[in-house]
Amino acid sequence: MPRQTTEALAPPPSERTIITLIGAIQFINVLDFMMVMPLGPDLAATVGIPAAQLGLLSFSYAAAACCAGALGALFLDRFDRRSALAVALLGLVVGTAAGGLETGQWTMLLSRVVAGAFGGPATSLSIAVVADAVPAERRGRALGAVMGAFSVASVFGVPAGLFLARHGGWRVPFFAVAGLGLIVGALAVLMLPPMRKHLAGTSRAGGAPGPGDGAPLPEVAIAEIIRRPEVPVALLTVFLVMAASFAIVPNLAAYLQANCGLPRQDLEYLYALGGMFSFFSMRGVGRLVDRFGSTLMAGVGTLVLLGVQAAGFLTGRMLLPMGVFFVLYMVAQSTRSVAMSTVTTRVPRPHERARYQSLQSAVQHLGQGSGSLLGSFLLHELPDKRLGGMPRLTLAAMALALTLPPMLVWVQRRLAART
Repeated sequence: MPRQTTEALAPPPSERTIITLIGAIQFINVLDFMMVMPLGPDLAATVGIPAAQLGLLSFSYAAAACCAGALGALFLDRFDRRSALAVALLGLVVGTAAGGLETGQWTMLLSRVVAGAFGGPATSLSIAVVADAVPAERRGRALGAVMGAFSVASVFGVPAGLFLARHGGWRVPFFAVAGLGLIVGALAVLMLPPMRKHLAGTSRAGGAPGPGDGAPLPEVAIAEIIRRPEVPVALLTVFLVMAASFAIVPNLAAYLQANCGLPRQDLEYLYALGGMFSFFSMRGVGRLVDRFGSTLMAGVGTLVLLGVQAAGFLTGRMLLPMGVFFVLYMVAQSTRSVAMSTVTTRVPRPHERARYQSLQSAVQHLGQGSGSLLGSFLLHELPDKRLGGMPRLTLAAMALALTLPPMLVWVQRRLAART
């Protein structure tokens, strides 16, 4: 009888442990991406990027993540999820630390390219780990918890980064996030189990065994995956949701400060307030998705988002109290994200998950980059430093947002017919 390795004898971590670790990884990944946007006005003053062109920072990250995701879709399912995730995290840490060393506009853009090239695959691998480890009937709740990293980053990370930038200089947040990334990456390598069951055509989530009752499945080409009608529609849904969001998000901090008169020192508290409400609501949304379905919750989130955008942007002045506006905006966005992700994780078969998630990550970042470019194209800086063009940009974002509920209905019908 062959000797069992210590790794094989060790008890597997619980679902809760895996979800907590993946949530921590997503926290670092999301924070790395998110903190640059509210820091945009600070960076504009030091790096020399015009306020109306701050979307270029998001675009550079998103374009790199898109290319890396497209390449990863070709081969990520050939590797242990844990090993691939460790490499992606290391590259993300290097790119983030490089941001704190930048000396001008182009070096800042280059550091965001490096961070995006590794952050994109880290996202897709994280979702693939959750999809492998959590049964379908609890996946909505698990994804809601993991995606709560967005809210945690908003509650603690972004406000802390803004505070550090205000008191220690804008370079400090980059070094702090890179240090946290090293710690979380080490914990993930030590505590996550090897995840190779997808290599044999099975998954802990109860995926169907491959031919020969667990024998390795033949590798499916990306072209064959895309030929299934539900796949391109699901990817288009992701693209449109991200484009709708990132037409506005990279410009939000600059708009609130320049157009609405929000004091710079209040920005960190606003992000903390919105993130706190989003953090708790996201867990509730995950349960509601499991109970009432993704389409209904996507519709509710979309209606709230449209109302908030109309009140905040269409008239050129804020029609809601600033705190109410920001809370509703973040809760609506997170509701739509949980509803969409719960459906799209069902699109790939178990042995295709990492490649599909990498492809989806590429499309997601393509949508983010496209939305950011749209904002840079439609906005302009007025002589008094306010942002002009926000109403027309908002109308474009609202039109994109309306596509989510009907497209989710179509994808779900295709998935039901497939099973």
